[in-house]
Amino acid sequence: MQSYVLRCEMRVPTGLEETFRIFEDPHNLARITPPWLNFRVLDSALTMRRGLEINYRIKWLGLPMRWRTLITAYDPPYRFIDMQDRGPYTLWHHEHTFRAVEGRTFVGDRVTYVLPLGPLGQIAHAVMVKRQLIGIFEFRQKALAEILGGAHQISRPMVTAGSSISEQQLANYRAG
Repeated sequence: MQSYVLRCEMRVPTGLEETFRIFEDPHNLARITPPWLNFRVLDSALTMRRGLEINYRIKWLGLPMRWRTLITAYDPPYRFIDMQDRGPYTLWHHEHTFRAVEGRTFVGDRVTYVLPLGPLGQIAHAVMVKRQLIGIFEFRQKALAEILGGAHQISRPMVTAGSSISEQQLANYRAG
């Protein structure tokens, strides 16, 4: 299975703790997701922790879809990982990182993902999915800059082809 890796980073003027608090509230995801996805968190009371399951609803190409992620790593205020438990991808492994530098915070995203349907998924990636993911993360960076009082540096989201992932490697990702 072909994997892909999306990476982006931004430097925001807020401190590490304050920045991390914005990210660790799952309900803020709706604030930083493009409106065309019609993103909704379905759970009401959520406290971020390792093992937390978060249920969402989105619309993609007008089709309603449910998505569930699991927090597989939680190391406040430096890092957390969410993995798709149920949703449109064969694999979705999203690592969020936070580094304090001179009173500011570098926020990093690294998403490793695999699409279903083998060669058809690769064609869909080339034609549409890659462009949409870059657009989603560009929107996210702009929204975060507004929430956090501006951004001093934003790296454009980049998607590269990752390695081919075997069924065993996929199972290892899911196991954490």
